[in-house]
Parts: sequence; structure tokens; C-alpha cells
Amino acid sequence: MRFEEKTLESKKIYTGNITEYEVQTVELPNGEKATREIVWHNDAAAVLAIEDGKMIFVKQYRKPIEKISVELPCGLVEENEKPIDAANREFEEETGYTAKKLNFVTSFYNSPGFTNEKLYIYEATEIEKVNQPLEQDPDEMIEVLKLNFEDAWDFMKQGYISDSKTVFALYYWQQKKVGEQDV
Repeated sequence: MRFEEKTLESKKIYTGNITEYEVQTVELPNGEKATREIVWHNDAAAVLAIEDGKMIFVKQYRKPIEKISVELPCGLVEENEKPIDAANREFEEETGYTAKKLNFVTSFYNSPGFTNEKLYIYEATEIEKVNQPLEQDPDEMIEVLKLNFEDAWDFMKQGYISDSKTVFALYYWQQKKVGEQDV
């Protein structure tokens, strides 16, 4: 079976600071036509950092969901920037920490049904507090939290942690803890 959809018509309906919105008319493999609403978005990079048995999170208000969210430090990959460099920059900007090593964990598309945004996750090791960290973006109001596994898991159960990258990070942490017990 053929799955590819052929673009017949494309119309940009809005260009913002970080996203572009496009409506496409496509031909489905069966010859029928359909409409696709697409959000073009830069990739993002997140940092999973555990120090002294606690993971570093950022707490901020997220307007699209109208609530506070506790998440991994994360930000957009800028043009001509490598995801690992974006992860390092964002980690310092949002938390005031830096890592001597960032190890690639995984990458995935957040919601490929409507956006091309790809998220890269790195695990930080050899973490240090920075004396004069990079400045946060002026529109970001962030609080840094350090939570042990049990408290982070409770935050997820209560809905404070509900975004895909951070839920993934908790399951990743859980698997690491299981692996450490097996040794």
C-alpha cells in the first residue's frame, strides 16, 4: 500500500516569531483530496540533569494549557545551530547551570499530525552552577526546581508534569534507577 500524500496546493496563512501556519490540499493514496493544517516550527532541545539524586526542572506558566507546568529545561534550536549547542545554551539560560558533558538520549516528533517540530533530549553530566549565567529570555518567568524521584513522580500524578519530554524523562529516570538496582 502506498502512503505518501501529494501536495496539490499550499497556502501560508500566518507567519509568527517562531511558527508558520500553512493549509495544504493533498491527494491521498486512494485519489481523494483532503486538507492538512500544518504548523512549521523549529526543532527544540531539552536537558535531563540529575544532581545528587535530584532532577533539575523549570517551573513556568504555559498559556496554551492555562496552567503552571514543571518541565525539563528546553528551548528552540536556532538557525544554523546544532541541537546539542541549543541544549547547552538553554540549560544555562533557564537554570544557571552548565554541564561538562551532554549525552544524546533520544529525539522524537512531538505531534507529527500537525507539526514538524522535533525534540532532542540530552542527559547532562558533571553539572556546575555558573557564576554569571546567560540571561533568560525577557518573556520567560522561570523558577528552577530540584526534585527527587518520588516528588517528581507525585508532580506527574498531580498533573504539574504533563508534557511529553518531561514524562519521558521520568520514565527514563525510573529505568536508570531499576538498572542501578540490578548491579
